[in-house]
Amino acid sequence: MISKADIVVGLAWGDEAKGKITSQLASKGEYSLVARWAGGNNAGHTVYVDGKKFKTHLVPSGVFHGIPSLVGPACVLHPESFYEELRYLKESGFDTSLVKVSPKCHIVKDEFLQFDKDNLAEKLGTTSRGIAPCYAAKAGRTGILAEDVLEDSLLWDGELSGNILCEGAQGVWLDMDQGNYPYVTSSTTLPYGACSIGFPSQKIDRIWGAAKLYDTRSGEDPMFPASLLDDSELSEIGRIGQEYGVTTGRRRKVNWLNLDYLCRAIKITGTTDLVVSKCDILRTFGKYKAYHKDSLITFESLGEMRSYIFGAVTDCSTLIESITFSSSPEGI
Repeated sequence: MISKADIVVGLAWGDEAKGKITSQLASKGEYSLVARWAGGNNAGHTVYVDGKKFKTHLVPSGVFHGIPSLVGPACVLHPESFYEELRYLKESGFDTSLVKVSPKCHIVKDEFLQFDKDNLAEKLGTTSRGIAPCYAAKAGRTGILAEDVLEDSLLWDGELSGNILCEGAQGVWLDMDQGNYPYVTSSTTLPYGACSIGFPSQKIDRIWGAAKLYDTRSGEDPMFPASLLDDSELSEIGRIGQEYGVTTGRRRKVNWLNLDYLCRAIKITGTTDLVVSKCDILRTFGKYKAYHKDSLITFESLGEMRSYIFGAVTDCSTLIESITFSSSPEGI
């Protein structure tokens, strides 16, 4: 029987350190399962274990801490890429027998990758991982399930029990319904999507919302025009923060934190615990700015900016119980 479910969700456009937060929470030994609930290997999570960096794309972060890790039924999986990730983790010394896949997870076929590359990548900035065509096939009832492709030893046949940690992919503003359509991902990124793993919403306890002290965006989106790449200040922040996609390696567009969007994301998700990371990047850069109420505000110090953010987010939501400002790359 499930005791509770805690959820880690991105509050921006992805790349908010969800993997680091999930890893840190998992390391406390309070969870019996860590599960991904949406997306495929278009996501990229960077995790640090004992000071060493590891990158994953689909496997949940519980594997780094000896916890069973489930790829949920609302995820999509490209078998060859998945096996490659398992080999990488095994060679790195992790127990990959802990990794299981829901039988109802959908399979990304090779032809989906080619369709994505030919028709979507340039127009929408997708990762060419075949994610959208796979979800389209799922919606059209022509998809292929993991139980029809993967070997039995990889398939989840257990029951959900104990405390579950749910790991999100992408962020609120890439959600199919809330984002700037069609410049969105192909699945829900909101925390209620975690219930697709197989538990009722009444079991949700904590919702950990992840954000950065500045905004970044991979892929195409009129809200993040290419001109941002030519801004000397924003480019320097990107350089210091090593803002390159884990999955594609492409340079992310950087902008100052938009507090209006962050507050909206907090309210939409019901975030109870906010983690704002990469504070050290702006400290190194030495300039502090944020958009709020359609104005760009300049702060004299990191402390002043943190105090302003604290006031703004606590004013916008009565559900916030903790706010953590952290550095990179260690997470919370």
